Amino acid sequence: MSGESAAGLRRDAVGLREVLFQSVTAMAPAAAVAASIPAGAAFAGGSLPLAVLIALVACLFTASCVAELARELPAAGSVATYAAQGLHPAVGFLVGWGYVFVEALVPPLLLLQLGFTAAGTLHDEWASWPADLWWPWALAGAAVIAAAGYLGVQASARFGTVLGVFEIAVFLVFAGWLIIRAGGHNTLSVFGTSHTADGYGGVSGVFAGSVYTVLAFAGFEAAAPLAEETRDPRRTMHRAVLGAALGIGLFYVVTTYAMTVYFGPGRFASFGAAGEASWQGVARASFGLFWVLVFLAVVNSTIANANACANVSTRTAFALARIRVLPRVLATLHPRYRSPVAGIAVQTAVAVGAVLGLGFGYDPVTAFLLLATVIVTVVIGVYIVVNLACAGYFLRRGRPSLKPVRHLLLPLLGIVAFVPALLTAAGLPVFDFVTKLTAPVSYAGPVVGVWMVAGVVVLLVLVRRHPERIAETARVHLEDDAPDVVAAQNGARPR
Repeated sequence: MSGESAAGLRRDAVGLREVLFQSVTAMAPAAAVAASIPAGAAFAGGSLPLAVLIALVACLFTASCVAELARELPAAGSVATYAAQGLHPAVGFLVGWGYVFVEALVPPLLLLQLGFTAAGTLHDEWASWPADLWWPWALAGAAVIAAAGYLGVQASARFGTVLGVFEIAVFLVFAGWLIIRAGGHNTLSVFGTSHTADGYGGVSGVFAGSVYTVLAFAGFEAAAPLAEETRDPRRTMHRAVLGAALGIGLFYVVTTYAMTVYFGPGRFASFGAAGEASWQGVARASFGLFWVLVFLAVVNSTIANANACANVSTRTAFALARIRVLPRVLATLHPRYRSPVAGIAVQTAVAVGAVLGLGFGYDPVTAFLLLATVIVTVVIGVYIVVNLACAGYFLRRGRPSLKPVRHLLLPLLGIVAFVPALLTAAGLPVFDFVTKLTAPVSYAGPVVGVWMVAGVVVLLVLVRRHPERIAETARVHLEDDAPDVVAAQNGARPR
């Protein structure tokens, strides 16, 4: 016990600011505003600000559940620990198995976006720059993220904080300028249903837009895996998760409103992620060199998001490896920086392999869409399970811990909000606005299925041979550590 604790992650290494931006950058605010949220414009049209506001409220239901569990169970295992305690250790293992997998795929997803965004923009400016020379940018991004992770949570979290502040500042300044330039065209009617796209009138268009917008909120829970490295983790985790979801949600509302009233609600259904009718296109056409800052903010957002999710994947893998449900080597820490160096090495290898393998096997944009579909499908499934775990955990605790609205009603509403998003992400045409997936993006479902079946097989083997390891998924290591060990780990002399 003492030996294991002494080899643990560095305690009290980061505070609220860094942990808050861990979640903020995992949501990739600039990239979401420029690329993800405009997907909802095809349905909500000029009523997209209302759709974003509805998505914010819907996501706060689940963010509240994650925050409640993060306060009660401060653990690097995060969602796996929550599911283990609230439902069953076997469920916790499967949640952790799926979560580690998809969080390890987020860095290559963002590195692909970094690559094709940088290459495409440079080609537009200088035709001599090859439009398909995307891979050097992706590899450079992978090196930066690996270096930040290797230097420990303080370095990577502070790096993410700087990047997060920059991207948010750029888009808020631009949004303010758009609102001023819109002048008399500013209107609250965009928070109604009168500007939806043709064929998606009224509430149906807003609902469709909000479903696509919900996907931009993924990542608000990313602070939770840093619990064991955070000062006052119970209070800090709760504030960071809720603060990120609410703060970035309002950021989405303000920026979407600004572009809608400037561009024109009546023609906003044509707005997208590229071309003249896009954030970068508007900046190019009307604001001179300001488009360069918008471009840099989006590039910055991809690196910051990849950095945050690398922290998530390596910490979750560490938590599962130390209880030996994943290979023990993933729990190896750097003797000085206390960073999970083996996990970082594996994460980097996965990122480079996926970027080059899928990017050259298909093309970077197609590879991006395939990875995005895999990731979003599993992450939304995890959110649904965490909502159930919140209700289960507090029902087990009983009164006075149980608060019916916070611990029963909000989890139910969170599940209801994310089920349509799950069906949409998986391309299941339950609603008329859902586009059925085509190959190779349609391979996402089988990939997820194969991985989860493999997880079930591993679970059965562990239950048969080492049932105590599965039970350990519910353990909150922070509560078990002896004060002397924690003090020694932080450089103090044991009593």
